Amino acid sequence: MFFRLVYDKGLAQASYLIGCQATGEALVIDAKRDTDIYRQIAAEEKLRITHIAETHIHADFLTGSRELARETGAELYLSNEGGAEWQYALPHIALREGSSFMVGNVKIDVWHTPGHTPEHISFLITDTKNSSQPVMMATGDFVFVGDVGRPDLLERAAGYKNTMEQGARQMFRSLQRFKSLPDYLQVLPGHGAGSACGKSLGAVPFSTVGYEKLTNWALRIENEEEFVQEILKGQPEPPAYFAMMKTMNKEQRPALEALPKPRKYSVDDLKMVIRDGVTIVDTRGKTSFAGGHIPGSLNIQDNLSFTTWAGWMLEYGKPFLLVAPEHRVEELVRSLVRIGLDTVIGFVPDIEEWSFAGNETATLEQINVRDLHQMLLLSGNLELLDVRATSEVEKGVIGGAKHIHAGYLQRRLAELPPNRTVVVYCAGGDRSAIAASCLQKNGFKHVVNVIGGFNAWREADLPVAEYQQLTVTA
Repeated sequence: MFFRLVYDKGLAQASYLIGCQATGEALVIDAKRDTDIYRQIAAEEKLRITHIAETHIHADFLTGSRELARETGAELYLSNEGGAEWQYALPHIALREGSSFMVGNVKIDVWHTPGHTPEHISFLITDTKNSSQPVMMATGDFVFVGDVGRPDLLERAAGYKNTMEQGARQMFRSLQRFKSLPDYLQVLPGHGAGSACGKSLGAVPFSTVGYEKLTNWALRIENEEEFVQEILKGQPEPPAYFAMMKTMNKEQRPALEALPKPRKYSVDDLKMVIRDGVTIVDTRGKTSFAGGHIPGSLNIQDNLSFTTWAGWMLEYGKPFLLVAPEHRVEELVRSLVRIGLDTVIGFVPDIEEWSFAGNETATLEQINVRDLHQMLLLSGNLELLDVRATSEVEKGVIGGAKHIHAGYLQRRLAELPPNRTVVVYCAGGDRSAIAASCLQKNGFKHVVNVIGGFNAWREADLPVAEYQQLTVTA
């Protein structure tokens, strides 16, 4: 049996290619949308991709199953569990509890594992040439290393009311069954550390049933009521684009035929698209952005969080342009199409040509935490904005701040006074740079970013307030 993990660090998302070397057939589970990597691996290993499967209707990325099926002619194997509301609206081979299929000599048995979503399934994988017992289980968003899939996303991200508690109880029952599996069985999770699909995912790519029974908090809780309370507590805010992904992964849609190829824009081209209202996404580091940027730009840095924050901040279907060096454009485009942001029309490698041509640039004022402390003591005309997650502000804040998660800022601008100086902080300065650029883009004239954020504030031994002292809007 052939096995390969394909891991996207930006989304902390895992997909798997499993093949039978005797027959040359191969299966891809939970494919990402830029599918050339699977075809490349298959060609190198002299395999044909004949089967494509998904563990559930994903919310955190746009799957590449349709694209891969179009490119290879492989069949789609998708869940028909969960009831009428949770059915895929595209042609597929239906999988239910107890279904099985062969990929050459590799047997795939289907378990219905609801909890994260009602239709969720997991795949028990048996190399029948060597044993009649399964060797591994692809668990998708059911069991991770050190965590389990969150059951609140349908309600909090996709708007399905009264599904959180039901999902939590389904997850508890699914986990009781999972415990019956042999300890040696390898666990292949759908995500790793950094994913918003859980609250404490481990960074180790694989695990075993036995190790998870020893170390995974969710598998150690024996009382259902305690489990429900614990799993619904402290989950991170779901990115706004999750609802869009849920719909696009469920419904029929055209497959992506090729990666977008944004062209390099001249200064004159840039002026035209700015007049047309096209969003400029500046992917440079926050310090470079603060020193000078095209007015109205959003600063979404080219780092491991780029994809998620693009999903938070950009509007689907609307064109946008990148400020990014040419050698990074293709990888950024790949990151964007993985969440369905296909409307990138062009790029400029930097802002030098714009600046040298005499065009206006904007800056973003920075302040260190000690100067901020003095400013707060002396000035009453500040609006201090904390853009961290709720789980972070619960551990302490800068007194007098207002809390709006950075990802929700665009829709809650009316809660901030446009004529006051808005001082923005997060944990270390990255999310606050995004938030500050969003404020500037939307006409706030006096915006200041806190260098080092709340971490620097703590390290400077400056006063920390309790969460209750913070003005929080849900």
